[in-house]
Amino acid sequence: MSRLLPTSTAGSLPKPAWLAEPEQLWSPWKLDGDTLTEGRQDALLVSLQEQLQAGIDIVSDGEQTRQHFVTTFIEHLDGVDFERRQTVRIRNRYDASVPSVVGAVSRPKSVFVEDAKFLRKHTQQPIKWALPGPMTMIDTLYDGHYKSREKLAWEFAKILNQEARELEAAGVDIIQFDEPAFNVFFDDVNAWGVAALERAVEGLKCETAVHICYGYGIKANTDWKKTLGSEWRQYEAAFPKLQQSSIDIISLECQNSHVPMDLIELIRGKKVMVGAIDVATDSIETPEEVAATLRKALQFVDADKLYPSTNCGMAPLSRRVARGKLRALSAGAELVRNELLGK
Repeated sequence: MSRLLPTSTAGSLPKPAWLAEPEQLWSPWKLDGDTLTEGRQDALLVSLQEQLQAGIDIVSDGEQTRQHFVTTFIEHLDGVDFERRQTVRIRNRYDASVPSVVGAVSRPKSVFVEDAKFLRKHTQQPIKWALPGPMTMIDTLYDGHYKSREKLAWEFAKILNQEARELEAAGVDIIQFDEPAFNVFFDDVNAWGVAALERAVEGLKCETAVHICYGYGIKANTDWKKTLGSEWRQYEAAFPKLQQSSIDIISLECQNSHVPMDLIELIRGKKVMVGAIDVATDSIETPEEVAATLRKALQFVDADKLYPSTNCGMAPLSRRVARGKLRALSAGAELVRNELLGK
């Protein structure tokens, strides 16, 4: 992208109260049938306008047409039974009732492509589209068929590649894979996780990104963060392998985190999506606070490779808070952009 320090969101944005119960994950739809389809498209347009009004450069769908960043994609696959549920430990953090893999997984048709076409029709801005990564997908299921995390991840990688190629053809400029599991299962990441991710991006000509964060601002995640000590060095395990990978952009959490900024040096040469907005608090950052985070990051990433963003998705926040945070992100990036350009 030609613009210096282009801003974007990492993932979800809050849904309007008329579409789903606000400030919740997995919130049930309040509409159904054709009315739901129309309502989701309306919400997508509202989300787009809020991003544009806030000055966001690389826009997204705000994940308005999906209930959850992982399960909505899985719901559209064959081989997964949502009625046969099991309780599993999600990212070694909390227990959840999840669907079961009961047969060979496949994608009978595209999942988000029509939504992407709809968004493309309504904006000339670059579009970033988020998909769940293979490792995070397998961490949200009970596998009674393959009985191998690695085998299931490779099957999902093939499916994700099919979806990604169609999203690219629909006009998506950046395809992002969400892999918070990369911050937990370090041995698997290096043994096969990065390789599975590269299988998911195989053959793509658009830019690709991997988003690795410490999770939504929900209690299970914030409680986990309290156990991590004064330095969060989880990125240190995955970054060397990712630096050698074909992934173009690495997205990470920085604002109000205990991640040592110098870890970014491990991915020198990659574009870096720096999380400069904390999604685990209702407190709205000032532009100067955002700028301070970006200035620190610029010690370890070239300016033409730095993409200011949010730490994670903002679905659990109110729309008022999310709008304020987006405006702060844009304003903070503008402060640093002007400094770099000598304005």
